[in-house]
Amino acid sequence: MTTTASHHLSPAFPGRAPWGTAGKLRAWQQGAMEKYIQEQPRDFLAVATPGAGKTTFALTLASWLLHHHVVQQVTVVAPTEHLKKQWAEAAARIGIKLDPDYSAGPLSKEYHGVAVTYAGVGVRPMLHRNRCEQRKTLVILDEIHHAGDSKSWGEACQEAFDPATRRLALTGTPFRSDTNPIPFVVYEEGNDGIRRSSADYTYGYGNALADGVVRPVIFLSYSGNMRWRTKAGDEIAARLGEPMTKDAIGQAWRTALSPTGDWIPNVLSAADKRLTEVRKGIPDAGGLVIATDQESARAYAKILKKVTGESATVVLSDEKAASKKIDKFSQDDSRWMVAVRMVSEGVDVPRLAVGVYATTISTPLFFAQAVGRFVRSRRRGETASVFVPTIPMLLEFANEMEVERDHVLDKPKKGSDEENPFAEEDKLLADAEKLEDEETEEQLPFEALESDAVFDRVLYDGAEFGMQAHPGSEEEQDYLGIPGLLEPDQVQLLLQKRQTRQIAHSRQKPASEADLLEKPAQDRPVVTHKQLLGLRKQLNTMVSAYTHQSGKPHGVIHTELRRVCGGPPSAEATAGQIEQRIKKVQEWATRMR
Repeated sequence: MTTTASHHLSPAFPGRAPWGTAGKLRAWQQGAMEKYIQEQPRDFLAVATPGAGKTTFALTLASWLLHHHVVQQVTVVAPTEHLKKQWAEAAARIGIKLDPDYSAGPLSKEYHGVAVTYAGVGVRPMLHRNRCEQRKTLVILDEIHHAGDSKSWGEACQEAFDPATRRLALTGTPFRSDTNPIPFVVYEEGNDGIRRSSADYTYGYGNALADGVVRPVIFLSYSGNMRWRTKAGDEIAARLGEPMTKDAIGQAWRTALSPTGDWIPNVLSAADKRLTEVRKGIPDAGGLVIATDQESARAYAKILKKVTGESATVVLSDEKAASKKIDKFSQDDSRWMVAVRMVSEGVDVPRLAVGVYATTISTPLFFAQAVGRFVRSRRRGETASVFVPTIPMLLEFANEMEVERDHVLDKPKKGSDEENPFAEEDKLLADAEKLEDEETEEQLPFEALESDAVFDRVLYDGAEFGMQAHPGSEEEQDYLGIPGLLEPDQVQLLLQKRQTRQIAHSRQKPASEADLLEKPAQDRPVVTHKQLLGLRKQLNTMVSAYTHQSGKPHGVIHTELRRVCGGPPSAEATAGQIEQRIKKVQEWATRMR
C-alpha cells in the first residue's frame, strides 16, 4: 500500500465528489490529518457534521498508519450491519481489505482487518481483545456515541479495545443524556464545574455550509387541525403548534401522521411538488419519508403511488433485503423511498434532497442524524428541503442545526426545572440512549379521527419566513417552487423576497378572502435561536431580581407567570410568550416599589 492510495478516494465517497473537491482531501480532512500526524495520539476524537466526509478522513488516516507500520491491522466498529458492509466496500476502493463477515478464528492473510458492529463486540469482547494483543491495531469507532447505547456495549468496547495501539473515534452528534463517560473520550471540566467531551478536531455544520461541503437545509413546517378520541371516549380537538400538555402534543402528532387523515396526504403531495422543482436542477434528486413503524411506512408508500403514479421503495428495519434496496435506490433515479429508521444514521444516499419527518421519535440525536441524510453536497448550490410537523421541539431542533453540542458528563446541581437551564434538554435527551426499536415515549391509547394540513412557515438559518396558507394555494406554491440550486445567501434573499411579496399580496385581499388561518408572517417576529436564548436569559434575570424583591422562590414565580400569561414552560415558549412574561414580571416589580 502506498501513501498516495487514499488520494484516489473521493472526498464524498461512497457517493460522488461534490463541487471543487475531487482528487484531493477537503481542508478540514487535511487539517485533521496534519494534527494527528504531528501529535501521534493514541486516542483521537473527530467530530464532523453528517455528510462532511468522516469516512474519507478515517480511511486516509488508516492508509497512512498502515504504510508507516504504526499499525498492522484495522478494526472498524459500526452501528449497523449495513454500515459495516459499507465501510468494507469503501475501504476496498483504496486497497484496504476489511472482512465484514468475520465472526471468529484466524483472519485470512488477504485482509488488512475486519468490520464489525457494536452489538457484535458486545457479544464477544475477548475475541477482539485477543486480536488487538496479537497485532498492532487501529480501531475506528464510527458514531462512537453508540458505545453508550447500553452499559454492556460500552463495557465491551472498553474491554475489547483497551490494548489497541491506536483508537480513532468518529461522531457527527457528540452528545448523550446519560452521565456515564463514553469509552476512549476525553472529558474536560469547564468554568461551571461541568465536565464535557473534548474533541481533538471539530468540523461543524456551520463550517461545512460555509465551505460548500454540505447543503443548506430549508425546513417547511406544516400545522393543521387534529381530532382524536381518547381511551375514555372523549373527543379532543387541537391545532399543531398550539400550547398543549405533553400527552396532548403526542396524540395530536400521532393523529397528524395517521395515514387515514388528510395531513399526511397533503404533506406528501407538497413534498413531491417540491421534489419536482428540485429535479429541474438535480435530475436524479430523490425523496425520503422517515416513518415510525412498518404499517405506516406501507400506507405512506400507497399514498405516494397515488400522488406520483410511481411505486416507492419501502425499506423495513428487519428485512434481510434492506441493504440491497438502499443500494439500488442510491444508484437509480426513482423518486421516493420510505424507511423505518434504517436511513437515520450513516447510510449514504447522496441524491436524497427532499425529506419528510413522519415519525414521532423526538430525540435531538435522531433528528440530527435524520436531517444528516439530506445534507451531503455533490455539486455547488444544491439545497435540501425537509418537511416537518409544527411540533415545538422539532422546530427548536431545526433552529439548532448550527449549534455545537458536547457530551455533558455531569448533571447540574438540583433545583427547579425553571432554574435549571439543562432541565428541558435532559428530558429531551432522556430517550437518546434507548435502542431505536423501542418506543421513545409513553403513548396513551387513542384513536385518530381526522386531520387537515396547513402550510405554516419556512425555517432557514435560525429565522422564520412565510404566511400560513392552505395546501395547493399560491402562497404555498411560492415556497415549494424555490429553485433547488441556490447559494446559501441566495436562499436567504429569496425567502425574504417571497415573504415580502406574500405580505403585500395578503394586504390587498379583503379579510373574507384571506387564506390565512392565523397570524401572518409580519406579525410573527423573526427570531434567531441565539436571540431566543437571550430572551430566556433576560426572563431568568428578571425573575431572579423579583425573587429578592418578593421573597418568592424562582419556581413559584415562573409558575405564576405561566398561569397569568399562558403558554408552556419557558424552555418551550415562543419569543412572543417570553416577552409577554418579561413585561408582566416588570409590572409586578414596579408595583412593589
